[in-house]
Amino acid sequence: MNLKTLYKISYGLYVVSSKMDKKFNGQIANTVFQITAEPPTIAVSINKENLTHEFIRKSKVFTVSILVKETPLKFIGHFGFRSGREVEKFQDVSYKVGVTGAPLVMENTIGYLEAEVINSLDVGTHTLFMGKVVAAEILKDEEPLTYAYYHKVKRGATPKTAPVHIEEGTHQEIKKMQKYKCTVCEYIYDPEKGDSGSGISPGTSFEDLPDDWVCPVCGVGKDKFEKKV
Repeated sequence: MNLKTLYKISYGLYVVSSKMDKKFNGQIANTVFQITAEPPTIAVSINKENLTHEFIRKSKVFTVSILVKETPLKFIGHFGFRSGREVEKFQDVSYKVGVTGAPLVMENTIGYLEAEVINSLDVGTHTLFMGKVVAAEILKDEEPLTYAYYHKVKRGATPKTAPVHIEEGTHQEIKKMQKYKCTVCEYIYDPEKGDSGSGISPGTSFEDLPDDWVCPVCGVGKDKFEKKV
């Protein structure tokens, strides 16, 4: 069975946020979809281990910020690979508080939705939260970021807690230059491609990367990388 067939299903990429008391948190999510038109209802799938799950479960509200196609990987890494238990997600991010009292990301966003939870479904590792849309707005008439574009063009990684995460096998084709994998977000540094976003040209080995080079997805240093077997 080839589970990578699941990559062919269309997804977007969003920041799903919520609140708990006076605290805010948000995370990257790709499983956001409309359920009904009247009343307008949407659903999000959130891993039970994530702090956002706890916030939504307690506050019964969530927001969805729809990301623009050219959203930087570093921005995605901030919301996708760093836990709100360790960092304040909204400290250096432009946002506003919506009608639900939950935050709405304004950076790299083309539109947003706000919802009040009306039902939920336990689906094992995740909970499917269903919400009635109480506010919605288009901010920019630009293309949204799709998971396919993020995965193929931007070469973005997928968090282990994401619904679409697939564990890669260990039997890979041996390349001339050793690839390295980030142990935090699983981003793969491929010497044959380099890292254009950081000015690293193709053909640069991992050993020759500058000491201050960081993972373009989650921002950790070279010491958090290991050889990809």
